[in-house]
Amino acid sequence: MRYTAPSSKKKPASDRSAAVSSDDFCTVKRWDSLSFSSTLYLRPILDALLAPMPGLLHDELRLGLQEALVNAAKHGNQLDPEKVVSVRYAKADGYYWWIVSDQGKGFEEPVTCPCPAGDDSYLLDAQMISDCGRGLYILHQVFDQVRWSNDGKEVQLAKQIEPSLAWIVFASPALFLRRIELWWQRWSAASVQSL
Repeated sequence: MRYTAPSSKKKPASDRSAAVSSDDFCTVKRWDSLSFSSTLYLRPILDALLAPMPGLLHDELRLGLQEALVNAAKHGNQLDPEKVVSVRYAKADGYYWWIVSDQGKGFEEPVTCPCPAGDDSYLLDAQMISDCGRGLYILHQVFDQVRWSNDGKEVQLAKQIEPSLAWIVFASPALFLRRIELWWQRWSAASVQSL
């Protein structure tokens, strides 16, 4: 497996792809990056990407990033070891940002995908999830923003960190447990029905 260690070089504006044109992504001053040959052995990649993240969110972010990386390596690059998956990542304005790029033919997001479903997403049944794909569903549940480039070779992900953690500190234990219970019901129902 080829693996390029994380780089912290400041990327000039011309070096970023046209897909990174939203105002939110443009506020990021410094992007770190890493790249690896298409493989499903992602543990060292995920460890490097999660190193600067708050420990409280590691499991959730690991799940979401793993789905994005698997989609790029498996579906984008067809697990071709000659093709590379690249990840640019940064922290700015209370958000963590990731841009995952592959060298595949591109991806077109399904028009009928029920994602994102918001707080009532636990009401979705397994058929609705399978219509757009479990991976897409997970991406929309884990990240606050999920966007694809026009050519479908790049997904842009954002997770708000600072303000969203405040509700955990100030929320009552009952509210916190209710959120966990809803999340568990959503995932366990989808898992059982997909068997």
